Formats: sequence, C-alpha cells, structure tokens
Amino acid sequence: MAHLFLVKDIAFQAGLSTATVDRVLNGRPGVRRQTEMRVKAAIAELEKQQAGAMGSGRVLAIDIVMETPQRFSDAVRAAFEAEMATFLPGVFRCRFHFAEVMKPAELVQLLDRIRLRGTHGIVLKAPDVAEVAAAVARADAAGIPVVTLVTDLPNSARIAYAGADNRAAGETAAYLIGEFLGSDGGKVLVTLSSGRFRGEEEREIGFRRVIRARYSDIGITEISEGHGTDAATGTLTAAALAADPAINAVYSIGGGNRAVLAAFDAAKRPVRVFVAHDLDADNRALLAARRIGFVLRHDLRTDARSAFRAIMSRATALPRAVSPSLSTVEIVTPYNMPEGD
Repeated sequence: MAHLFLVKDIAFQAGLSTATVDRVLNGRPGVRRQTEMRVKAAIAELEKQQAGAMGSGRVLAIDIVMETPQRFSDAVRAAFEAEMATFLPGVFRCRFHFAEVMKPAELVQLLDRIRLRGTHGIVLKAPDVAEVAAAVARADAAGIPVVTLVTDLPNSARIAYAGADNRAAGETAAYLIGEFLGSDGGKVLVTLSSGRFRGEEEREIGFRRVIRARYSDIGITEISEGHGTDAATGTLTAAALAADPAINAVYSIGGGNRAVLAAFDAAKRPVRVFVAHDLDADNRALLAARRIGFVLRHDLRTDARSAFRAIMSRATALPRAVSPSLSTVEIVTPYNMPEGD
C-alpha cells in the first residue's frame, strides 16, 4: 500500500497500533477487512490534509475527541474539514477520535495518549466528570490547549468553549412548545442522551424554567441514558409512553429521533409538536417529511472557527484571544432549511 507518511502518523489518524498498521501496509495475513479499510481511509485523510497545507507555512495538528452519535460526529467532521480548508494563514491538520459511547476511563486513556504522543491542541466534547477534568488539567500543564465543543467543562483548565448558549436554546424550545400547545396543555417528553453532559443539562434547565414560569398547564417527563442511539432511546421512549397517557409532545435534547417517533407510532399516539436539536442528516429528512416541527440549529463551522482561533492564539504565542463568541441558535422549519452545514 503506497504512502508518504510515517507509520505512527497513520496509526494515530486511524486510531490503531503501529504494529497493526505495519501489518496492513506490508500485506501480512491475519488482518480484518475493516482494519484494512481504516488504514486506507487514514492515508486518504492525511493526503487530503497535506494537499491543503502545501505551501501555506506552519501546520498545526490538533485532535478532535467526541463521545457522540455518528450522525452528529459526521456533521462535526464536515464542518471542521470545510473550515480547515479556508483557515489561513495558519494551516490545521485534524485527527478525529469519535465514539458513540465511551466509559470515562476510556476517554481519559485516549486524552492521556494524545498528550503523550503530542498535539498542538485538543477539541473536546465529553461528559462533565472529575476524571475528564483531571485529564484536561494534565494536558494544559503539558502546554496543550483544550477547547470544549458544544458542551462545556466550566470547572476544568480548558482555554475556551465553542458552541451555542445551551440554556437559551432550552428556553427557545419551551417557548415553541408552550405557544403551540397553548391552554390545551399536555405533557412533554424530554429526551437526554446522558445526564453527564453539561450542555444537555443547561438545555433542560432553560426548558424547565420557562415551562414552569409561563406554561404551568404543561407537564414534563424525562428520559435519559439512551446515549442518542436508536435502540436504547426507542426502548426508553416506549416505556415512558406506556406509563403516561398524557405525553403528546417531544423536546429531543439527546437525539435518536427516528426511534422516538417509531415508539409513538407503535403506541398509536400522536405527537402534537416535536422540537429537536442539530440539522444532521436524520433531522433534515424528518423535518422535510414533517415528522418533526422545528430544529434548533447553530452553525458548527462557527464553532470550528472559534476552536481554531483559540488554539492558534496559544500555539503562536499571540496575546490570549478574547473568548469565542457563542454561536447563534436558529429556528429551522421545513420552509427555511439551509442546503447544508
């Protein structure tokens, strides 16, 4: 397999050991087809990034680490790659480390491995737990800046947060649902991927505050720990519907919306209004089909730009940049859906 890169760089990009990559590159037996494809994809990614960096000066290699469903990580990857291609005079090379579910110990191990191997910065979407904050502190002590993405770790050593005002997003969802249901009332199913994420917690706090203050006829039922995956989220939704016949609306903070709607369909229950987050491929299709009513979107490319600027300010020893501006929350309907993020 022809390539121009060090084995350790390919291994880092692919998330594999150097020994495994060496076996693939030299055509040795005992390698799974999936592993071979990961190595080929890593080489293609390195080639693409190198082509964009040629002749542009210094290259800053950064690591994007996220625990998130694939539909959202796909959107984030596209946003960072699009922004990376236009971000001059500095040139970034991104190494992506995505998993739908990670135990805190696994996430900490990954962050420590990145720190020991070296990087110009880390962009991190992770649960707000003590072990992760400690790993961020170790990275910062090693001179590696960490920027949190879409969900914050406010009590950590991160240098900036790139994302939306999550509490305002939750308040916006409450307004949409409250005005739609009106005096008829009902009960909203609020879905979280996990209570460990600060961003989701902030959305829920904002939502509950406005419902309590302005729409007291509307109740709330919460499900959590489905991790945004369809199977787990669908099971939790079905159980909530069986337990409460009053549920007639959804505020989806954590995703898994196809499964949520399938559970309502199976129970032969209507959804009067459905508010979701993020304009990923699933939500685009559901919005176009009128299965969900509103999507709260913020521009992931703005978040990528903020993260790049924060890391560049540290890497180039420039004066500390002003904290990135929060990206704007937009209300998207079937009639104003942008072509792509």
